[in-house]
Amino acid sequence: MSTPEERPEPVDVPLIQIGAPASAQSAGCGDGCGCADEAYEEAYECGLDPALADLLAEAGLDPVQVEDIAHLAIEEDLDGGVDITTVATVPEDAVATGDFVAREPGVVAGLRIAEAVLSIVCTDEFTVERHVEDGDRVEAGEKLLSVTTRTRDILTGERSALNILCRLSGIATATRAWADALEGTNARVRDTRKTTPGLRALEKYAVRCGGGVNHRMSLSDAALVKDNHVVAAGGVAQAFKAVREKLAELGTPDLAIEVEVDTLHQVREVLDAGADLILLDNFTPTETEEAVALVKNRAVLESSGRLTLANARAYAETGVDYLAVGALTHSSAILDIGLDLREAEV
Repeated sequence: MSTPEERPEPVDVPLIQIGAPASAQSAGCGDGCGCADEAYEEAYECGLDPALADLLAEAGLDPVQVEDIAHLAIEEDLDGGVDITTVATVPEDAVATGDFVAREPGVVAGLRIAEAVLSIVCTDEFTVERHVEDGDRVEAGEKLLSVTTRTRDILTGERSALNILCRLSGIATATRAWADALEGTNARVRDTRKTTPGLRALEKYAVRCGGGVNHRMSLSDAALVKDNHVVAAGGVAQAFKAVREKLAELGTPDLAIEVEVDTLHQVREVLDAGADLILLDNFTPTETEEAVALVKNRAVLESSGRLTLANARAYAETGVDYLAVGALTHSSAILDIGLDLREAEV
């Protein structure tokens, strides 16, 4: 198990509910999970336990969005009906404890989200025993979370909770492997927008749990000039200039602008134009080292493409600041976690 010092630090990310009224964009869960903004309260009242909502918010997650995802997962699994097998085999008043157990070693992420999923199906109060925290390394056979409530409710919510927990823990585990590979260098591994639709906030949270860094959360919170933008604008320097002018026009001149380049010549171009973040696309380690020497700390450099765990260290040792790895969120295998039912202690 990881020590508290090794766990990810809470991050300050916007808690914005998709589709929320404009006046609600800055609102968050407060006392009793209520919100001061009346428009927000009317449109998006959080039904999660206030203490759980607070834990989610502290982790940089929107409790209302987590609740929405939990509802969606359960509703998809029930499809308007009931859990036929469970209703047929389990007495209505039966109570049990369900232990979420790691079947293999890895890094955990999404425990509080799994709790939120279970809270959607639990018709009675339930008790939770938390054995580890998100970001902890765990071993095969280790208990992660124990929930005691009606047996029917545990079994009905089991798969939905595990789907999310296994997915996020797989991302955290993969990210930790990259973070370990870069340890001792100044480079950090960070994610991309190659995420599952609707789950971006959760998947990027899992990256943080694994020791990675988040890139932009959306198209609107930073600019990234890529090859197709360069073609449309007529050149990399022209594209950078156009974005900078648009940001000034919008009143957000300080918004970050990153420019993707694929040659050393383009590095010079965007550096002369004033870019302070440069994405080196498909550069070899040798070319990356040349780019680092050329830039001389005048811009933040990020490597992308051709990256594997096997060559991660070679890229990191060139002096780049970040390694962009889309595979963290689009290709990570799940971490195998199961739920073991046992008789509740009286």
